[in-house]
Amino acid sequence: MPTASIIVPAYNAAATLPDTLDSLLAQSFRDFEIIIVDDGSTDATADVAYGYTRDPRVSIVSQANRGLAGARNSGIAAARGLYVGFCDADDLWAPGKLAAHVMHLDMNPDVGLSYSGSALIDGTGRRLGVNQRPRLLGVLAAHIFKRNPVGNGSAAVMRRSALDDLAYRPAFETRRDWVFDETFRQSEDIECWLRLALSTDWEIEGVPGLLTLYRVNGGGLSANTDRQFAAWERMVEKLRPINPDFFERHEGAARAYQLRYLARRAVSAHDGDAAWSLVRRAMEHSLLPLLEEPVKTAVTLCAAAALKLLGPTPVRHAARLRARGAAR
Repeated sequence: MPTASIIVPAYNAAATLPDTLDSLLAQSFRDFEIIIVDDGSTDATADVAYGYTRDPRVSIVSQANRGLAGARNSGIAAARGLYVGFCDADDLWAPGKLAAHVMHLDMNPDVGLSYSGSALIDGTGRRLGVNQRPRLLGVLAAHIFKRNPVGNGSAAVMRRSALDDLAYRPAFETRRDWVFDETFRQSEDIECWLRLALSTDWEIEGVPGLLTLYRVNGGGLSANTDRQFAAWERMVEKLRPINPDFFERHEGAARAYQLRYLARRAVSAHDGDAAWSLVRRAMEHSLLPLLEEPVKTAVTLCAAAALKLLGPTPVRHAARLRARGAAR
């Protein structure tokens, strides 16, 4: 059996899947399998995936579309490794990522979820100069709820036994268990991480380094904010019965952090109206982000206000000037 399994959910990902798989096959730790889950793609994803099965470590699971959570669950059901990592079909792993997580989990038997920092890349794979450098140690459920240090679904490598502790089977499911909740099309990853923190004794820790390259696309970043926030609220409603006291203590601040995050996405999309509305709502729910992270929160406020008052053109011009200055 391989030490690690890497699950790659792929839906209409023919354009980016080769780079993703090349980065996984280039891992310095070699004892792994890659399970590509073709989630009902209608493009050439299946053809691209089959081209990689010449490597005996690569296999394919094909299914009708079930969404990202459903693709991950199907991959988990097929995985044989002691450790299970996830890499979406448009993201990349640095060559030493798997080795770092295997060593971390080997040396820390109480850790159920290991993650890394991430560098953001654009649609062409170019680094944007924006990095996620999360808290790595002493991670509690409150940190997951408010700031989600795991960051994205391609950053996590989990212990198989932790996944087993999270698994459940809805009454209508006949084929395999669920770890990720397939009724969520957004916020399915943080729902899983927070459920792990609230309902099990597994620890969550990170390893140093920007070992995940997380792809972001500028188009439509702010268009989905309402759906994203609705999914986040549904997650809260689902998990609140596990520990009502926890949610009573932390829900206001966590909601403010979530709205601030969405405001920053709206700023990135140069949507001033959405950014200003979101950042105002964040401050109405709690001022804790301003107290705990004054610089980041103030920058978000100023950027949202500038977009609202001046429009996107001057803001884009200022960003270009700043980028030129940083390149010198």
